[in-house]
Amino acid sequence: MPMITAADLPEILPVFPLPGALVLPRARLPLHIFEPRYLAMVEDCLKTSHRLIGMIQPRETPAGEKRLQAIGCAGRLTGFSETEDGRYMVTLSGISRYRVREEVQGFTPYRRCLVDWAPFARDLGPAEEDPGFRRQEFMALLGRYFTRLNLSTDWKGLKDAETELLVNSLSMLCPFSPEDKQALLEAPTLETRRETLVTLIEFALRGSGEEEILQ
Repeated sequence: MPMITAADLPEILPVFPLPGALVLPRARLPLHIFEPRYLAMVEDCLKTSHRLIGMIQPRETPAGEKRLQAIGCAGRLTGFSETEDGRYMVTLSGISRYRVREEVQGFTPYRRCLVDWAPFARDLGPAEEDPGFRRQEFMALLGRYFTRLNLSTDWKGLKDAETELLVNSLSMLCPFSPEDKQALLEAPTLETRRETLVTLIEFALRGSGEEEILQ
């Protein structure tokens, strides 16, 4: 897959509002597409050179209006297959976060936004490092969390994963609330995201009776 540069990023982005769904730079998100408007979005996306779709979480205002979060993350369509009954199974590879400037009105059945990529230029660079990451303690905490929630995973894959891929993949996969997922998305650095992830896991364990804290 050719590298995407800042010059390749479109000013207007098709967006897919989905609560609890997160894609992060250099991580992959599988999606099952079946709604007609999003089938159309995928078809239109395949015709573009960048093949970008903006994942974003919806939010509801106190007045009950359905809006979008201010920050989402775009993924490049890197995997595509069609089922016999016309559904699409796609894979998005995370490219960069973006800030929504405004929603664009138009004739597409799906939503589109005018976006600003500049605040997240770092996302297009190499993988981030986290010098303070203590893998052994983190994996032990994660093991207790997965056991408590009866979750299964590829432990060998997690143990062998680079730090960024490990933290980002867990941020995407763990069953946190949409608000917590948004906090993970908006974390300014990998270190901050890892600290937020640890806090959320510890909070879940305390809620289930475990008290051990990992600094």
